[in-house]
Amino acid sequence: MKTSMASKGGGDLTGQPARPALLRPLLFYCLAVVLAILVSTLPNAVDYVGQDNDDIMRLVEIRDWLGGQHWFDMQQYRLGLDGGTLMHWSRFVDLPIGAMIRFFSLFTANQQAEAIALAIWPLLMAVVFLAAVGIAARRVGNGATMHIALGLASLYVYTSIRFHPGSIDHHNVQIALIMMMAAMLLDPLYRSRSYIIAGLAAAFAIAIGAETVPMVAIACLCVTLQWVWHGHAFRYAARAFGLTLAMAITAAFLITVPPRLYSAVTCDNLSLGFLAPTALGGAGLFLCSLLPERAGLRMRIGAMIMLGMLVLVATKLIAPECLGSPLANLDPMLVKLWLNNVTEAQSILAEIRGEPYMLGYFYAVGLFALAVCGFEIMRGERTEFHLIMLALIATAWGVALIQLRSSFFSNALSILPLAVVITGLRHHAGKEPENMNAGVAYILGVLASVPVIWGFVGIVAQEGVRNSFNLSAISRSGTPSAEVGECGSPAEWQALAMLPAGLVVSPSNSGAEILRFTHHRAISAPYHRNQGGMLTELHIGLATPSEAEAFFRGSNASILAFCKNDPQTENLIEMKPDGLYAALAAGKVPTYLEPLPSPDPKGFMFFRYAGQ
Repeated sequence: MKTSMASKGGGDLTGQPARPALLRPLLFYCLAVVLAILVSTLPNAVDYVGQDNDDIMRLVEIRDWLGGQHWFDMQQYRLGLDGGTLMHWSRFVDLPIGAMIRFFSLFTANQQAEAIALAIWPLLMAVVFLAAVGIAARRVGNGATMHIALGLASLYVYTSIRFHPGSIDHHNVQIALIMMMAAMLLDPLYRSRSYIIAGLAAAFAIAIGAETVPMVAIACLCVTLQWVWHGHAFRYAARAFGLTLAMAITAAFLITVPPRLYSAVTCDNLSLGFLAPTALGGAGLFLCSLLPERAGLRMRIGAMIMLGMLVLVATKLIAPECLGSPLANLDPMLVKLWLNNVTEAQSILAEIRGEPYMLGYFYAVGLFALAVCGFEIMRGERTEFHLIMLALIATAWGVALIQLRSSFFSNALSILPLAVVITGLRHHAGKEPENMNAGVAYILGVLASVPVIWGFVGIVAQEGVRNSFNLSAISRSGTPSAEVGECGSPAEWQALAMLPAGLVVSPSNSGAEILRFTHHRAISAPYHRNQGGMLTELHIGLATPSEAEAFFRGSNASILAFCKNDPQTENLIEMKPDGLYAALAAGKVPTYLEPLPSPDPKGFMFFRYAGQ
């Protein structure tokens, strides 16, 4: 069958032969949003690193690599108990940022070079994201669609700290890659080069972080179904995607995974557990596409079923644990005292109990887009486009029900179908200017497509109009609890750095800063692979003063940085009124802790462990 599923009358994804020019509008929107971000953030910036612990830890990781740590060595030796903590991040993000730091350090001091690189990188990712949106909108609509999509994308970028200077964790890269992958799958001509780029984006998305695996898997299914439906006419696109995906994921594995870990299976980063099914699926799709033209629909369906079963069996045999949550083995104590308090890891039920007024920000736009896609599919309008977007958005939105961090993806992907429907509403309103209902529908459609509008409405409902004009909570994109600790002024870090090197016990939200600003080791930072260090710090805080000394001695800790204003510490004090942290908050210091000068009486209280 050579007929496309795009529209009632067949044809391509858009049904429109003319394509609007992209370069000038793209340059305009990129320049506008970059300038808006710089003007609104730089004058009030107090640091050149982002607000998230991951931004700080990424900088620490890059510094270690530039300082001589091996490319394949992802061990953070200064984090956790003896031996350090093996991080699960990818060097693919370290490489360009580190290269920029090295380049700019040729002309300026190293700290200024870091500041410049950390400002440029997220803005570059914003440009890539906008380019992907522009390409996709150009393929599925007219000039108005492209401008609407770029406008919505610009608002998305501006209101998200993921693309603000200093945000160097991998989330902005992932969002840009997923959007680029989606844009390439919407090529109405099924050109091989589009599907090569889609395969590359899919492979690198997996290599950079496991959060994107569900969306990449659905994209692979979409391409496979397109081949099944279109048959021989889609063979080159299927070959391009399958072969590129298999080769790119293999190359990424060889480039970033040390040989000693080739057979290891981990479910939170690129390992054999993700390499095997991805490469097998890509290679299998390539081989399926080699079926002769006479192979009918039934044969293609059979080949798809066999390939799916092969990939599933391989996954079950090689990495059965990766079919579940990568955090399934997290200690119950950490789940209760740490993970359940990380906002981006919350489920929709937890969000309903904690911050119901933010539900619209995380879920409303994606739900609106799903409804639009379903309605258009039933009408037979641009069917293939809406089926692809329905699958991708539904996957991201469904994962967001479990962990709301996936709402970043569903909100971003929703831009494309919503731009199409807004274009229709705009056209209808323009044809009937006297029809007030048409104009209202157009305005409401635009407003309902912007996540920050839903967040603002939710805050108005919660706080009232007078207290609702501070959008900082909304623009954090759901990660307020991932911010750095409540204590930690420059003077405090300087005072801590003056002490002899040792292992510092502190709240997990301060661990990354300790690694950045001092030469000490930090026992705890909010990363699930640092279970031993986080558990030890929690036990120290909960144990009675006499019992806590055993944990100091056992971990070889030499310094305690106590912050009674840290949310986790406050929780431990409330849980255990007779614990060490509760005693310190009340001014009762055990004899084995020697008070040290603390620059800020409302900040950290420093103690030296004197029991050794």
